[in-house]
Amino acid sequence: MVLPIPTPFDEVTGDVAPVSFRDNLRRWVHEPIHGILLFGSTGEGALLDDEEKIRLTGYAREIVPPGIVLGIGANKDSTRGTIHQIQRLAAEGAEVALVHPPVYFAPSLSTGGILEFYRDVAGASPIPILVYHIPKFTHVVIEGGLMGEIMRLPNVVGLKDSSGDIKRFAEYTEHCPREARLFVGSGALLYTALELGAVGGILGIADMAPTSCVELYDRFRAGDTRRAGELQTELAELHKEVVVPFGATGVKTALDLMGWAGGPPRRPLLPLADRDRQRVARALQAIGLPASV
Repeated sequence: MVLPIPTPFDEVTGDVAPVSFRDNLRRWVHEPIHGILLFGSTGEGALLDDEEKIRLTGYAREIVPPGIVLGIGANKDSTRGTIHQIQRLAAEGAEVALVHPPVYFAPSLSTGGILEFYRDVAGASPIPILVYHIPKFTHVVIEGGLMGEIMRLPNVVGLKDSSGDIKRFAEYTEHCPREARLFVGSGALLYTALELGAVGGILGIADMAPTSCVELYDRFRAGDTRRAGELQTELAELHKEVVVPFGATGVKTALDLMGWAGGPPRRPLLPLADRDRQRVARALQAIGLPASV
């Protein structure tokens, strides 16, 4: 289980809050998790500048112990910029890069262009690459055949599918080589994705409920499908009530309500209204997580 952690910001200045960032990490690394991902969608990676990412990766490298993989999201629109960002963050200790397709010129990209983008990035990256499929934000849908070609490129080791489309994920399992490491990004689909061959999840709900997410994974692997199914039912509700409607802001709000350091989102994102904070609190309480409004 990999946690795509949020990035805390100072409520007054809007700058990165390094103390809160470190405090959260020190708590998370004591959970039974397999990896930490910085600068994904939950981490508001698209709203961070390069120097902020470099500093945060360095802070994380000091805290995340061996045995927990430290990953980063790469968010540039050019091939050159993506490669440069990955190289700089790898120099700070990142071990794997999650890379989505270029966004701005997405309507002009052919399947060949997407394939060459990943060929160039993976070929120049000093660390392994995971493909980030999140059409909600990129407006790029990678079909199964193309994903299979990308997965066969040297230094591309797997993918995270955050489409929320389990049929799409099943298509990927058919086209990708067996050694590809396929992660699901929807907390509502973890159980089904494991049935289809996923190696795990990179889930926003895991920031709030890491123990339950890991238990679901462990129970499934042990053959206790009844308990794994019960956990999935609980976690799916948390995903539906917090992550789906509110995204990164919802996860941050949940952490604040649980006594962690969530903090405000970075502009142009706005904090949740009071009624939405109450909704998040009820979703946490419904599965036995502490939430004080």
